[in-house]
Amino acid sequence: MSKPSTVDEYVTSAPKEVQVKLREMRSCISKVAPGATESLKWGMPAFSYKRILVTYAFFKHHIGYYPTPSAIKAFTKELSGYKTAAGSIQFPLDQPLPLNLISMIAEFRVKESQEEDKKWKE
Repeated sequence: MSKPSTVDEYVTSAPKEVQVKLREMRSCISKVAPGATESLKWGMPAFSYKRILVTYAFFKHHIGYYPTPSAIKAFTKELSGYKTAAGSIQFPLDQPLPLNLISMIAEFRVKESQEEDKKWKE
């Protein structure tokens, strides 16, 4: 099987039950990041403006969500029930996705990106 070259190919390469979760995640993020570009970065779906906002990927037992260390730090309390690392979160496949939390984190990244870009323009 060849490596996916688009986000759609990436999603359809996942097992059927995981495809549903990937589509939910994609829709959830796209709603709070209007106008963001979708592409594959490091083989994972990514949403970007001038910089990468978030990426995500499926694994055997979880979906990884990569919103940067600053987002993990900002949502430490809300993420206490999930396995996290410096810049990643694991959402187990046997549980519903926390779409509200995913949205809040993506929205945080959108604002953070806009603020960083604003600093460069000043």
